[in-house]
Amino acid sequence: MSDDQQITVSDGGPYLVSGAVPLVTKRPVVADDDVPVTWATGAAIDAKDRYALCRCGSSSNKPFCDGTHARTEWDHAAGAPDGTYAERAETYGGDGIEVLDDRPICAHAGFCGNKVTNVWKMAAKTGDSRIRAEAIGMIERCPSGALAYAVDGDINEPDLPTEIAVVENGPLWVTGGIEIEQPDGSTLEPRNRVTLCRCGQSGSKPLCDGSHQDAGFTG
Repeated sequence: MSDDQQITVSDGGPYLVSGAVPLVTKRPVVADDDVPVTWATGAAIDAKDRYALCRCGSSSNKPFCDGTHARTEWDHAAGAPDGTYAERAETYGGDGIEVLDDRPICAHAGFCGNKVTNVWKMAAKTGDSRIRAEAIGMIERCPSGALAYAVDGDINEPDLPTEIAVVENGPLWVTGGIEIEQPDGSTLEPRNRVTLCRCGQSGSKPLCDGSHQDAGFTG
């Protein structure tokens, strides 16, 4: 990651991206039982070194901002949870790995379970190497980083590229530890993966909390 790569959350406006951050599209690949199993990366989106991404949810030129935020009423108040991920997250299991979960930043991508089980039930059984590997795979596909896992108290993160992915009908998936500056000048905790709201409805702004699903957001 370059030192000049940054996302600035403008006050009442778009995400201002600088430093030529690559912009791509991603969508979940869903199995026959409607359970997402992996991610598919689509075509790169042509973007300049600096660009503005919609966060009010109403732009006609998504994912880019077209100024609609200035002509419509929307709640742009910040609501990101305080403290660090490690301070907020609940811990499950521990016999093999610890599963950590921070609900307010969950984007509801659905990789955390299947028709049979989920990572919370699996957490107590991760002494079994097969269950542990399956749980780690689920956790590492979580785009928001709401789920993570720790070995001997150390949180592990997947190796992800420095980029912004526009998730189909969902949030912006920011990876690679890009600095995110809030309207008040503070920065979010640096993390290898976070999801940013682009429907305008999240209660954890600028982070996504899955509200786009109930809002029927498309784009």
